[in-house]
Amino acid sequence: MWKHIAANGLTFLIVALFLVGGVVLWGMKEYSAEGPLDQAICLNVGDGSNMRRVSEQLAAQSAISSATIFRLGSDYSERTSQLKAGNFLVPERASMEDIVGVVTGTGRSTCGTEVVYRIGVVRNQVQISERDPATNRYVELAAFDPEAEDSPAAFETARTAGDTQYRVVLAEGVTSWQAMTALNGVDVLTGEIGEVPAEGTLAPDSYEFVPGTDVAEILDAMVSSQAEILAQAWANRVDGLPIETPEEALILASIVEKETGGYDEVGTVASVFENRLRQGMRLQTDPTVIYGITRGEGILGRGLRQSELRAETPYNTYVISGLPPTPIANPGRASIEAVMNPEETDYIFFVAKTLTPSDGHNFAVTLDEHNANVAIYRGLEAAAQ
Repeated sequence: MWKHIAANGLTFLIVALFLVGGVVLWGMKEYSAEGPLDQAICLNVGDGSNMRRVSEQLAAQSAISSATIFRLGSDYSERTSQLKAGNFLVPERASMEDIVGVVTGTGRSTCGTEVVYRIGVVRNQVQISERDPATNRYVELAAFDPEAEDSPAAFETARTAGDTQYRVVLAEGVTSWQAMTALNGVDVLTGEIGEVPAEGTLAPDSYEFVPGTDVAEILDAMVSSQAEILAQAWANRVDGLPIETPEEALILASIVEKETGGYDEVGTVASVFENRLRQGMRLQTDPTVIYGITRGEGILGRGLRQSELRAETPYNTYVISGLPPTPIANPGRASIEAVMNPEETDYIFFVAKTLTPSDGHNFAVTLDEHNANVAIYRGLEAAAQ
């Protein structure tokens, strides 16, 4: 009798194990299988949320087939503790495994309403956009100049929404005074920058933040990023550069930035200035003269006078030899890397091709070639007048 009971018990245990194993295999397959979403959605994960709440949100939006399997899969893969707050785009047919990767990844929001404070060379702008999950593209709702215009209704609506994300975007070629002034004017940041950061030490880039962030945190991020970019570029520089220190490289990169506006010619423009330095020629570049006049506090707003081009100042590269004493703006990564690895050319002159800066420059090796290019440009100026 006992043998019969034991045999039945063993049989039951084996059957149970097979059933459990089958359920586990089914769950694993379900976890990695294509999901039920017909159209992408924007999932908001609030501060202080947890994987249970997220799984319930996803189930309610028919993005997953089982909240339990979603949580078990997250636990088994040891991703639960990595849950991030933000707005995340969940693509159509995304598996539960894919979605866990989305909400436990970088934490960078990929959908929802976004307010971007753009700090530019000529003007600043606040832009309100919303990402359309169906097209995965941001659609601009409104944009305005915070110094000259009243804020639109879309901005006020975005500010009162709990899931709006915020960014500051610093453009290439912005001076440190411009950056400081603009950052101090961002109304959702706290604190104030009291002293102008050293010129050239801020990395043009995009910086996410949440309302209430101290402005010093964003400034520190800009400084740290630029230091890292400069150090890496200096370590990877080519031999034979006519600059001796990373600080000199940063100065030259700022000049390249202001002469090119961040376009595709940075390597060629960098070669021109470095060829001039090698030959002992003066750099003769207008942006340095302008910086000597404005000290980076806004734009000049007019052409340079002959008296200004002849004035002896530390920044007048028509008068001084070599580099000015400091950078004249905050250069981007492309300009910094171009100075460290310039194109190999014999050019020592360049002038704009047209009156539109984005059209680039005509480069020349000899003064006669350069004068011919200048004559073309003067003709365009005369025709425009």
